[in-house]
Amino acid sequence: MKTEDSELAVGREATGGETSRRVHRAWFVAVVTFVTIVGAAAFRSLPGLLIDPLHQEFGWSRGTIGAAVSLNLALYGLTAPFAAALMDRFGIRRVVAVALTVIAVGAGATVWMDSAWQLLLCWGLLVGLGSGSMALAFAATVTDRWFTARRGLVTGILTAASASGQLIFLPVLSWIVETHDWRPAAVTVALAALAVVPFVWLLLRDHPADVGLKPYGATEFVPKPPPAKGAARRAVTVLATASRTGTFWLLAGTFAICGASTNGLIQTHFVPAAHDHGMPITAAASLLAVIGVFDVVGTIASGWFTDRLEPRRLLAVYYALRGISLLFLPMLLAPSVHPPMLFFIVFYGLDWVATVPPTVALCREQFGDDSAIVFGWVLASHQLGAAVVAFLGGLARDVFGSYDLVWYASGALCAAAALMALVIRRRPVASGAGAAVA
Repeated sequence: MKTEDSELAVGREATGGETSRRVHRAWFVAVVTFVTIVGAAAFRSLPGLLIDPLHQEFGWSRGTIGAAVSLNLALYGLTAPFAAALMDRFGIRRVVAVALTVIAVGAGATVWMDSAWQLLLCWGLLVGLGSGSMALAFAATVTDRWFTARRGLVTGILTAASASGQLIFLPVLSWIVETHDWRPAAVTVALAALAVVPFVWLLLRDHPADVGLKPYGATEFVPKPPPAKGAARRAVTVLATASRTGTFWLLAGTFAICGASTNGLIQTHFVPAAHDHGMPITAAASLLAVIGVFDVVGTIASGWFTDRLEPRRLLAVYYALRGISLLFLPMLLAPSVHPPMLFFIVFYGLDWVATVPPTVALCREQFGDDSAIVFGWVLASHQLGAAVVAFLGGLARDVFGSYDLVWYASGALCAAAALMALVIRRRPVASGAGAAVA
């Protein structure tokens, strides 16, 4: 068992004392966080690939399968604010390690299911709870604790980790589904989540003070706060206070539309929609993976812009451009990949989660010390928006025989989000959720 002295020695070694110019340990923690999110991204890549195979094998409607994905996305969001509070109480690595294990159990158990309620239990409930416990609130908590400078850039990098995982796993999982059936793909997801657990447990640290360091960019040493008791109560209290401000509802509303137009729409329904037009599943999944490539670029660039430009205006631009691109998508779907579709994929990829760094920055600006938990609730709205569209998208396909109406409606919602972002008033505060009043 490590002693406090040995941990401090590690801290001095990481900084090299007064004269060392070694890389600050915060960057190594960021790398561990990045790799963890990449490894866990496998479960985010699979739902869109399961809709057609499950429909064909079990005869379940796309609405039923969409309901399981919807439950997963909703729990992903609703768990996030409590996870941020639990990280304050029990530490980051304990919460993340347990979450990854729950994901592995849920994904692995799907191979034995033969009823729709089991899909809701395994993929909806278990994977939803596990994924929500290490959602973007995980990245926000790491950034807030370990960095004072470069927060926008780090937020962008960690947000891009999910897209990087999608880039790695989507082609692999789509090939497994087409070649070997969907069950080996589910097992692959479970193993990927389990493989990250020892990595998290051995290398992640909860706070810079654990290794005797100041946060990156800080001028003063920041003591590690005592474990926060009443994690659930604190999450609800922060919500009650923040929800009395107009800024919170504007952020929640825009982020709900963000989730509806990304996770709920493109990530869940793009592959089956492209397949409806004759495109092979592997080709459609590869296009999603390309979105992941440009998502990394766009999100890191967005973090860099967020450190330098007004976050509200960035959000307005991002949502407006996303809405315009969705209006053109129905005209681009075809049996083969052509240049206009590639242009859409690149454009949409650059914008995919570019909204996250400015949204996190606005939460931090408006809600101070409670910003990670507030962002957890804002993320909950993101996932609720995604859940609604994941279900309604499948239902619309069952009723109308096409996804066209869903693309157009989502484009209109993005235009509304752009206007909402511009309405947010800039009012920085020192700390406390209650200090911001819109």
